[in-house]
Amino acid sequence: MRRLARSKLDQTGNWLRQILPRLRPVPRGGWIAATRDALGMSRTELARRLGVQPSSVLKLENSERAGTVQIDTLRRAAAAMDCEVVLLVVPRQPLQTSVDQQRLKLFNATFNRTAIHMKLEDQAVSEKLRPHLLKQAETEIPDTALWRIREEDLG
Repeated sequence: MRRLARSKLDQTGNWLRQILPRLRPVPRGGWIAATRDALGMSRTELARRLGVQPSSVLKLENSERAGTVQIDTLRRAAAAMDCEVVLLVVPRQPLQTSVDQQRLKLFNATFNRTAIHMKLEDQAVSEKLRPHLLKQAETEIPDTALWRIREEDLG
């Protein structure tokens, strides 16, 4: 079920990763100020549409530039200008790749720890066994268990 969900999200993510470099960067003054200005709308007019003081619009524009604007506030301002807010979480790589990499980290950490303990007992772990055990780990380690381990515990 999760693999199917990842596959669907990865299709969208692949498309978005291709599109994102072509999108224009955030305007220097921020999207609210740039959109308001392009519409020919003053801060006072936007404030009236929002039911706030013009100084609140200035604070809004400043908080957007600073990256501290609240999403609901941004949506209200966008709606007042007949716009929509689009908020995206775009994985840097396919989600399945992230899951596979995390599973491999977890497996390698466990395998290497086991190999050290076995070596202390004058036993050796066959490297030929590693691929077979990794394949087994794919079915035995649930996705939800992959993220409980801290990064420093893997290393």
